[in-house]
Parts: sequence; structure tokens; C-alpha cells
Amino acid sequence: MRKILIPALLVAAALYATGALALDSAGTPVVVTPLASRTATASGQPITLPQKNVQVLVSTYDIAPGATLPVHRHPFPRYAYVEAGTLKVTNVETGNSNTYKTGDFIIEMIGQWHQATNVGDGPVKLLVIDQVEEGAKNTELRQ
Repeated sequence: MRKILIPALLVAAALYATGALALDSAGTPVVVTPLASRTATASGQPITLPQKNVQVLVSTYDIAPGATLPVHRHPFPRYAYVEAGTLKVTNVETGNSNTYKTGDFIIEMIGQWHQATNVGDGPVKLLVIDQVEEGAKNTELRQ
């Protein structure tokens, strides 16, 4: 039994270390699929975190077909996973746009005015994660 257990544990550890496969406590395979690894925002800025009392905020967004969010900016890092739909994000300062679809991961620009439009036929569903200084908001609307 011991001769079989050690190689099995080594294989499981190797697979776990690659991020491809892990085992839960009952020995059932758990697949881990990396979605993104980035060091810069959508507009090429380096990602920097708040310097004091970081608070993580998690939200979902449902954006109706054809809806356009108001022009806004984020003073702190914001990450979004597109669960469904197609979203076009335009930096209104530069005119550059990116289009994101189901399965894409967005690292939003920091401190730059932008807006987003649902350009698909169905709703856009986002899972949004903000990292802010404790008690701060992460969306400022342009007046």
C-alpha cells in the first residue's frame, strides 16, 4: 500500500503545482483553470494596490442589451470577469476601445475616464472585484 501511495501523492502534488488539477479532501479531482495573469491594466498602466487598510468589495453587474454606463473612472484597482455577453469599454480620453466577451477577464484602467456599452444581443453579466482603501468608493462619475 505504501509503495502505491507515495507515487500517487507525488503525481497529485505535481499536477497541483501546475495549476491544472488538484484533489479535494475525498480524493475527487478538482480542475483549476487559470483565467488571467497580468501586471498592467487595460490601458497599460502598472497595477498598484491601495497603500493602507485595503478592503475587497465583490459585486455582480447585470447590464441590459444596448445599455451604456455613464462616463466614470476608478481610483483603485477593479477586476471583472465576464460571465455572459459582450461589453465594449472605451477610454474617452484616448478614444481607444476594447471589446470583452464571455470568459474574458478585465483589469480596468485606473484614474482614466471611460464608459462601457453592452454591444451584444443578451445581457452582460459581470463578477466585479474592487480593492479600495477601507470605506472608499471605487467609482467616480464625471460631472
